Amino acid sequence: MNQPEKRKIERILMVTREYDGLAGAGGVKDVCRQLAEALARHGACDVRVVLPRYGFIDPEALGFEPIMLPCSDKAGQATLSFDVDMNYANRERREQVSLWTKNIHGVTIYLLEASRFAEKHGVYAYTAEEEAAKSWQQTGVGHYDYFAMNILLQKATLDMLILLDFQPDIIHCHDGHAAVLPAMLRESDGWRHWFCHTGAVVTIHNAGQGYHQEVGDVEFAEAITGLPMSVIRSGMFNNSFDPFAVAAGYATINTVSENYARELQETDKDSRTDWLGHHLLRRGVTLAGITNGINPEDFDPRYADKAGIDAAFDPATGDLNGKGICKENMLMACNGEQQWQRVVQHGNLRMEPDQPLFTFIGRLTAQKGMNVLLKALILLAATGETGFQILILGSGDKYIEEHLTEMAAAKNYSGRLCFLQGYDQVLATKIYAAGDFFLIPSLYEPCGLTDYIAQLFGNLPIARRVGGLVKIIDNETGFTYQEHQPEALAAAMQQALHLYRKERSRITTMQRNAVERIRNHHTWERVMQDYLGLYQQALP
Repeated sequence: MNQPEKRKIERILMVTREYDGLAGAGGVKDVCRQLAEALARHGACDVRVVLPRYGFIDPEALGFEPIMLPCSDKAGQATLSFDVDMNYANRERREQVSLWTKNIHGVTIYLLEASRFAEKHGVYAYTAEEEAAKSWQQTGVGHYDYFAMNILLQKATLDMLILLDFQPDIIHCHDGHAAVLPAMLRESDGWRHWFCHTGAVVTIHNAGQGYHQEVGDVEFAEAITGLPMSVIRSGMFNNSFDPFAVAAGYATINTVSENYARELQETDKDSRTDWLGHHLLRRGVTLAGITNGINPEDFDPRYADKAGIDAAFDPATGDLNGKGICKENMLMACNGEQQWQRVVQHGNLRMEPDQPLFTFIGRLTAQKGMNVLLKALILLAATGETGFQILILGSGDKYIEEHLTEMAAAKNYSGRLCFLQGYDQVLATKIYAAGDFFLIPSLYEPCGLTDYIAQLFGNLPIARRVGGLVKIIDNETGFTYQEHQPEALAAAMQQALHLYRKERSRITTMQRNAVERIRNHHTWERVMQDYLGLYQQALP
């Protein structure tokens, strides 16, 4: 019997809270943009992306245009907006939504305009500006109406597609913020028939506790989603309605590396998710793992101006003279005279370019292993190992920031430890280019993108062998260690120091290997094919 011919994936819609260049808080923004552009450019797909129009996005200044909708108001006039049912328990209500659009690098972007989104100045949490306006909106605390924001995004997306007469082959839902959509797609009379040929994929970018977007108020979840109570109950996990749990019955689910998928369903590391992976497995859902890719051309040090660095160099050929200039300029900037716009400097670095420079860029949290890094530095100091410098850029937990500030001011770290408190993307790129070694001591890491970026800039990663970081090959494209302990990190740093001092040619070879491996195995053009295969599996 002949097998039915596979449907070609031609129309893809992505639903996300982040998109690089518009709104971002983590790696989700990079994955969404780079995968979308790869599918449009190399997969010849009609790719569209929808996300909220937050208060910090100025659509007109960015070249977006409003969409006139093919429907009319009560007076029979064409309209720019439509209403979305957003009922609360015991209270029927609607919210108004309108649309902005722009094509960026072959991808059609939609911004959803609604007061619930426009009043937010941060993607997921309140900002200092918002706290100044209203004291209860404390800086860094997540939005009180996070679940309603997510549901409005998903409901408005489905309504928008009908109004625009666009039936995607696949709706790709990014993280828990969009993971209820597949259930609504199939359980609502208004949507299930229109989207009967549309499949759904949910990508779990981070399954850790605090990332599920769950809600404990079951009556509220039923009212605002419009889902039957039987579906709400099927989505219960640890006494809350969990978007990932409800997606299990309606979507193909993947996560962002093969090893992270394995950890979540085959090991006790799943305890960090409250055992979500094992819960899904009991429901008959085996997580697919697709390791994120990267666009090497976005981080190519051969083109200094485009990359945003001080001098051009090429780790793939061993031409590193420009990297030396980048390092010297960064040391000079951190020597104590620089006036920073977006960061506050603590400590300084001496002008000693021959000394190896360790770097760290990221959130200062226990999940990123900062507590382990701080203890590893103390261990190295205790052994008398002082022949290196370390540059840290980031912000995060208050106690870690305070500890770093104290260490940077201490006499024994003078000229050796510089902490740049805050974040600046331009500065981050310069640090990637300046560094010799890039520290990633994560407790867990679903995929990791910073290791790719560091490698492309000739900054060899020193990482814990966990989650997606297993793509780093020990002693070939970086350095890895197993135990989440200061002693293990310190030993890996000492190994790197030994090669830097005694076998510099090995370092050059590893830098070359790292770039070649990314270009041969980890570009989005290659990874895109795995997603197209996943999309095929998700077709109804």
